This record gives sequence, structure tokens and C-alpha cells, in this order.
Amino acid sequence: MRTQVAIIGAGPSGLLLGALLAKAGIDAVIVEQRSAEYVLGRIRAGVLEQVTVDLLDGVGVGARMHREGLPHDGFDLCFGGARHRVDLLGLSGGKRVMVYGQTEVTRDLMDARQAAGLATVYDAADVSVHDLHTASPRVRYRTGDEVHEIACDFIAGCDGFHGVCRQSVPPGDLRTYEKVYPFGWLGVLSRTPPVSHELIYASSDRGFALCSMRSHTLSRYYVQCSLDDKVEQWSDARFWDELKRRLDATAAAALVTGPSIEKSIAPLRSFVAEPMRFGRLFLAGDAAHIVPPTGAKGLNLAATDVGYLGHALIEHYRDRSDEGIECYSERALARVWKAERFSWWMTSLLHRFPDTGEFGAKMQRAELEYLVGSHAAMASLAENYVGLPMVA
Repeated sequence: MRTQVAIIGAGPSGLLLGALLAKAGIDAVIVEQRSAEYVLGRIRAGVLEQVTVDLLDGVGVGARMHREGLPHDGFDLCFGGARHRVDLLGLSGGKRVMVYGQTEVTRDLMDARQAAGLATVYDAADVSVHDLHTASPRVRYRTGDEVHEIACDFIAGCDGFHGVCRQSVPPGDLRTYEKVYPFGWLGVLSRTPPVSHELIYASSDRGFALCSMRSHTLSRYYVQCSLDDKVEQWSDARFWDELKRRLDATAAAALVTGPSIEKSIAPLRSFVAEPMRFGRLFLAGDAAHIVPPTGAKGLNLAATDVGYLGHALIEHYRDRSDEGIECYSERALARVWKAERFSWWMTSLLHRFPDTGEFGAKMQRAELEYLVGSHAAMASLAENYVGLPMVA
């Protein structure tokens, strides 16, 4: 098989890149090791920056998002038994976020690709990449007993943190930076109305909590937990009780509880791999970086990565210019590190760390009180939360 761009990974970043290239008339094949059902079954983030919304609109898959998604103009910070609203719209000069689940983004992109008859290979085993520093890189994979090979001009590694693309880079060519946090998030999805029309980020003596949603009838809640905890240790009753203890009295009283339809524990880490280009291989999304979910940046960073990469590849084929390709890693990483900083700061601000002691707890409280009392500090929070612009 021959194509112009081989994309490894059919998550939202790979599918969005495929849509960007298809709109420009560039041929691309997507190769995914999992089934389509597995990809759609992954429960992930749900807060989209305006940049991400614009990219989805640009490839023609935004209709359902605007019909069913929930535009949010702010969120609440809860600490000391009281809530303080962060006016995103007013503080950021008119920007907002869209609450729309990553699963739904993936479904919209997947449906559009299928309707257009574009090539996607699911259940691809033993995926490998070859000849990355030549003009003719190759992707090899197996389906059943048959081995296939794709010859291409470029390979886009959109295959996540554990994918083959970053692991195929020689260790001497890659530098990684990582911080593993000493706690996780226990998340519950329930068919209950959200406790508030906007998100609540809570910091308490018992740890962090987040009240989020996927729709008017589907809620997503999280509590900070130990890395040693097991899902089986958390009954629904125990979870709802713990969540209430970390909220203000009004929210706790208004919380509608019910059976969980999904429950999982996710560890938190910050991770960046540099550079994001190796010859004809480009890394994008979780293949290149991970952020703790506190700042709602994971999916949005993946989208802007492929925004830069899609523009660079279109420029290569349309204008016969490689400026975007040469600058891809530098441009993407400049935005990545700013988002890493913000996500680290939000995580440090709102969680209880086992080694900070009473002094650390006092500093967190002082930082929160300064934040809600300072217009400049709140404006900085809003600017970062709604998403920094993509800089050319």
C-alpha cells in the first residue's frame, strides 16, 4: 500500500489529523491496534478549549458538539467551606470552554471518516515503523496471519503514551522529563443530574474533588485517592459520602447520587518528550506528552499538536515549503510546556500532598485566598484555562 501520510493511532488526535489532511486533498491511512469499539469505550476528558472547537468546526464535525455540548462561561473554586466563581468569559476577554466528552469527539470524527470512505485499519497487530530518516519511511503491521506494509512520505505518531512510535526512537535521540504525583483520581460516571451547572474544583483537608458532567443527565465526579487504593475498595456509598465531605454544605446537600456506570482510578503524571520530530516521524498528543487532568489540557494539547502538524504537512504538499515541518517540534513544545506549567500549578494548588505538612497546607490556603482576591491572578487563571492561542 502507498499513501502520503501514515497515521498511527485512531484516537481523537489521529482522526483529527486525518480530517485536516483529507480536507486539503492529502491521502492518509490510519492504523490502530485496537478495535473501533475499544477506542470508543475509553472514558476521557470533556472540557474543550475554543482552539479545539474551532479545529473541529474547521473539518466539518462540529454540528453535534454545538447541539449537545454545554458551553461554560466559568467554574467554581471551593475551599474553606465556600465557593468562589471564576468568570472565564469576563476575565479572558470573551472566551469560554465547551463541555463535550472526548468519546463524543472521537465518535464524530470516526463517523465522518467512515462516511467519506477514508482508509482506517483497526485491530492491527505488531505495528512497527521503519526508515524514519529516509525519504521513504514504512509502517508494517499484521492482521490475522497476513503482514502488510505501508510506504509513505511521513509518519504521524498519534498512538498514545504506550504506543510504538515514541518507543521506536533511539534512546540517544530522545530526552524525557517526568513528574509522577503521589496520588490518583478515583472517577465515577453516573446517570444523575450534575450538582451544579458549572464545574466545581474543590480543595479540602481530605483532599481534592472535582464535580463535572457530560450532559444534563450524565455526571462525572472525582476524588483524590491513594495510589494504593483499589476500585473494589470503593463502594458507591463510600464514594458519595467522601465526595460530600469535600464539598461546601450547599453542594453536598444538592448532590444527587445513584449507581455508578463506570468507576476507575487514574494515576497522575506530568511527562514531556523532546523533540517531537525524528526525520519523517512526528509525535503528537499523548505520544509526546502527558498532563495531569486538573488543568483540562490533555485533549486540547493533542488537538493543537495536530493543528500545527496538519498545517505543516499541507504547506509541504501545497506550497512546496518545509518551514512548518522544520519548526513543528519547536512550535508545539512551546505551547506544551506552558500547558504543563499550568496543569502542574493547578494540581499543586488543589491537592493534598503527603510530604508538605502543615506549612504546605498553609501555603496552599494562602495561595487560594490570594487568587480569589486578586483580579490579576484570576485573569491569569482564566487566560490559561480557556487556552492560550496557537502561535505561528
